[in-house]
Amino acid sequence: MTAKIHAEKRQAKGNEEMERILLEQAEKLLLSETGKITDTEEIPLWDAAGRVLSENISATLDQPPFPRSPLDGYAVRSGDIAGVSSENPAFLRVIDEVTAGHWCDKAVTPGTAVRIMTGAPIPDGADCVVMQEYTNYGEDVVEIYKPVQGLEKTYCFPGDEDYRAGDRILAEGTVLGAIETGILASLGRCSVPVYRIPTVLVITTGDEIVPPGSPLLPGKIYDCQSLCRGNKTAPMGHEGTAFPARRMMMRSKWQQKIRSMAGQADLIITTGGVSVGKKDILHDVLKILGCKRLFWGVEVKPGMPTIGALYQDKVMICLSGNPYGAAVNLELMTRPVLAKMSGRYDLQITRLNAVIDHNCFKKCPVVRYVRAFYRDGHVCAANGSNASGIISNLSGCNCLIEIPAGTSEVRRGDQVSVVLFA
Repeated sequence: MTAKIHAEKRQAKGNEEMERILLEQAEKLLLSETGKITDTEEIPLWDAAGRVLSENISATLDQPPFPRSPLDGYAVRSGDIAGVSSENPAFLRVIDEVTAGHWCDKAVTPGTAVRIMTGAPIPDGADCVVMQEYTNYGEDVVEIYKPVQGLEKTYCFPGDEDYRAGDRILAEGTVLGAIETGILASLGRCSVPVYRIPTVLVITTGDEIVPPGSPLLPGKIYDCQSLCRGNKTAPMGHEGTAFPARRMMMRSKWQQKIRSMAGQADLIITTGGVSVGKKDILHDVLKILGCKRLFWGVEVKPGMPTIGALYQDKVMICLSGNPYGAAVNLELMTRPVLAKMSGRYDLQITRLNAVIDHNCFKKCPVVRYVRAFYRDGHVCAANGSNASGIISNLSGCNCLIEIPAGTSEVRRGDQVSVVLFA
């Protein structure tokens, strides 16, 4: 019986053995086959956060488009208040009042002033603004007790203080956030040209998994992979579909299923069917599809049996069926691919050093990643198991602790490397 099982395994894998490579090599192979999306579209500014600018943006107007007041006070001619003091004030006739959003069509002439509020345009003839605290707040005639010597520019913001018409404001490739969309709004834009975001196809497999809401029959578990993998890639800048769990079926049927779905995607992610068991048929499916396999097996725990492949020039990342194993390599392999594909440099993996707040004694011959929480230079592993099938204690985690291959123990107070979640 044992010999028969081993023979079936060898047949299923084509007499191949898993040849594990380092994580860095796997990432390099995937990125070598990943191209940047160059398709563009024009989208409303309200929808632009997280998108990547597809062309340089230059100003079409000065900002601000007119000299304006930085404070509440009086717009005057500096020559009219030279040498004044509380004992020897200037008396100026107030000819108008202007607030932000309005315009004064009266010019300031010798002996006159205009009451002005913060942000309002400076009237013609005035070259400075006196703070109202240096006056008697006069409405018909204002007494001014302090000169504005050498501070004309401080007390009178010029037009084009921020930028001038023709200046390049944002460069192609900029990831748009709240500040950048605000800058675009200041230009009067209501839409923006951006690169199309990647479409990611997520397919989960397994005879044992059923969709949430279905009756849970003996031997079955609910599918968490579709939502975990689909929703996890969403903040990484993708749109697409997470297909519900599919039962393991004939290799030819799987080939048809992937072929029909792949046209919708820039990146294909699968879970399950990648190890050495009798039902791990994805190896043969990839062969039937004519895929180019980049690697099978990565020197990492969990998620060692991950496959990298190409199908019709599209990158495929075939993850472990174990939820945590899939989660780890989704972070470590999918993020760099989506970062390059979308131009989202902010998706690049961030590693930093932290002090671990507990002992960790489990030895592993390959690099191991432990779910954890990082704050203020310290990191602590999640309570409970780090096993591949456990996901409940991933809630609240914001990083992975990277424990180098061959490490026998990590003690409280040691420095460890941490990978922050996207």
